[in-house]
Amino acid sequence: MLEQYFRLKELNTNVRQEVLAGITTFLTMAYIIFVNPAILSEAGMDYGAVFVATCLAAAVGCFIMGLAANYPIALAPGMGLNAFFTYTVVLTEGYSWQSALGAVFFSGCIFVLLSLFKVREWIINAIPKPLKLGIAAGIGLFLALVGLKSAGIIVDNPATLVGLGDITGLQAGLAVLGFFLIIGMAARGMRGAVMIGILVITGLGLAFGDVEYQGIVSVPPSIMPTFMQLDIAGAFNVGMLSVIFAFLFVDLFDTSGTLIAVAQRAKLLDEQGRLPRLSRALLADSTASIAGSVLGTSTTTSYVESTAGVAVGGRSGLTAVVTGLMFIAALLFSPLAGMVPAYATAGALVYVAVLMLAQLAHLHWDDITEAVPAVVVLVMMPFTFSIANGIAFGFISFVGVKVLAGRASEVSPVVWALAVLFALKFAFGV
Repeated sequence: MLEQYFRLKELNTNVRQEVLAGITTFLTMAYIIFVNPAILSEAGMDYGAVFVATCLAAAVGCFIMGLAANYPIALAPGMGLNAFFTYTVVLTEGYSWQSALGAVFFSGCIFVLLSLFKVREWIINAIPKPLKLGIAAGIGLFLALVGLKSAGIIVDNPATLVGLGDITGLQAGLAVLGFFLIIGMAARGMRGAVMIGILVITGLGLAFGDVEYQGIVSVPPSIMPTFMQLDIAGAFNVGMLSVIFAFLFVDLFDTSGTLIAVAQRAKLLDEQGRLPRLSRALLADSTASIAGSVLGTSTTTSYVESTAGVAVGGRSGLTAVVTGLMFIAALLFSPLAGMVPAYATAGALVYVAVLMLAQLAHLHWDDITEAVPAVVVLVMMPFTFSIANGIAFGFISFVGVKVLAGRASEVSPVVWALAVLFALKFAFGV
């Protein structure tokens, strides 16, 4: 039955190979079950409920992708989007986390419509490459700032805005050690380097008496504090339009880039370089986001860590299904997740930042009109502590630079429209 449904023979794979690939993918992205609750709990959400929601949303996304699209691509709540949810939407702009979940729900619904009416390609092609690269790198730098702040390595300073914290303290020291451990293991090609690094630092925190032992395995905590708590009416606030757009925008490009990257690695593209069943894959991603908002977590998206599973032979949706089953099994380890301190995940955030900043290698630095908008996004995201502001300034600067350089013809109507909307948003404080 598995052979027939997932077309294993046609894809030159087998059940054993797919199971191994699914477990490998899980190990490379399992850090999210520790990091996501840590970030979203700062928005006032119940840690245990978010842990359960994270595992369930990831499982649902993996199952839909595997069963409906038959691709070895795993999904989970996205890094960067969870930080935007907490630090920008809730803590900076002052919206409730319930309203933020409502915004995630609406962005998922819009993503579904864009996928059904096949306008995704048009939007993707209309957005300039430097802005895409700048957004990916900017989110990486934003995550690095969040990680360093949570470890106490970077602190606020009245004279200079930011300053160096007490790096001789236990927490800062363990955070730095965690980062180097992850880098060392990743350089050696070890699967699950990020998760292992988090667990090692948690163990050291326990040994030094900085972490209280709560057990390893238990019945999962209740999901009720976050389940169906999204505020649909609150998301209709005019000011939430930019929030919904930011959720949609980042997910749109993150998903597209991941799908292509994983498909290329697995050699699943057709002769024209296109991805068969693309609409199904996009629908899997968007419906997973809707399900995640109902369960109580930020936007669910495709994970580029899926390439780890592909590298060991994963070719079909069975890989994604196995990864989903692993997330279900992870529900039993809620006490372990509850013990993970913020400084244990700090190294993971900085490591993810390194990977995302690598996108800048594809930027045409010799063209100042291309480099400036990307750098504006890169700088404004962490310095305004807002992914949405970074995106907005990027669009405005792209139009401004191109027009003043006499190259207005290179600005698409979509970019013009978005730049004007963002400028009006800042002008009238909407």
